[in-house]
Amino acid sequence: MSDRVGTIQIYTGDGKGKTTAGIGAAVRAAGHGWKVLMIQFMKGRLYGEIASTGNLDNITIEQYGRDEFVDPENPEQVDIELALRGWERAREVVEEGGLDMLILDEINIAQNFGLIDLEEILEFMKEKPPSLELIMTGRRAHGKVIEAADTVTEMREIKHHYMNSIGARKGIEY
Repeated sequence: MSDRVGTIQIYTGDGKGKTTAGIGAAVRAAGHGWKVLMIQFMKGRLYGEIASTGNLDNITIEQYGRDEFVDPENPEQVDIELALRGWERAREVVEEGGLDMLILDEINIAQNFGLIDLEEILEFMKEKPPSLELIMTGRRAHGKVIEAADTVTEMREIKHHYMNSIGARKGIEY
C-alpha cells in the first residue's frame, strides 16, 4: 500500500489544452515509475499522444469512441455503448489495483452528452483508492464534479486559430 496521497484533478473549459495537460501529467508520472492509464472517451482516431507514448512502458492509452463527432442532442447507440465500455473499463482497473494514475479523457463532455451517469461519476470519485491520482478532462465539467475535485483548472479560450480558417493540424490538434 502506497503512502502517496492521490488527488482528483479536473481540466475543463472551452480553451485548448485539456488532453495535453493530462498527457503532460502522465509523462511526468511515468518518469517517476508510475503506472498510468488514459481512457479516452469519444475519441477513435490515432492522435499524436498515442503514437508518442506507445514506446513508454508505464503509459497505456485506450480509446472508447469513434472518429466522428457525437451529436449532443441525439447520440447514436454505438456512442453510448462505447462510452459505457470505457466507463466499465475504468471501474475494472481501479478495482484490480496497480495503477498510480488514471486519466479519464473527455469524461466531462461524455457526461454532459448523457453518455455516462453523473451520480456514478460522483460515486467513483468518492470511492477512488486514496493513493490513485485521478485526472478528468473535457469541456463542461458538472458543478458537482468540480466541487468534489481537489484541483480544477479551467482552460479559457481567448483567441483560437479556427477563427482565421486554420483547421485542425496534425501534431497540434491531433
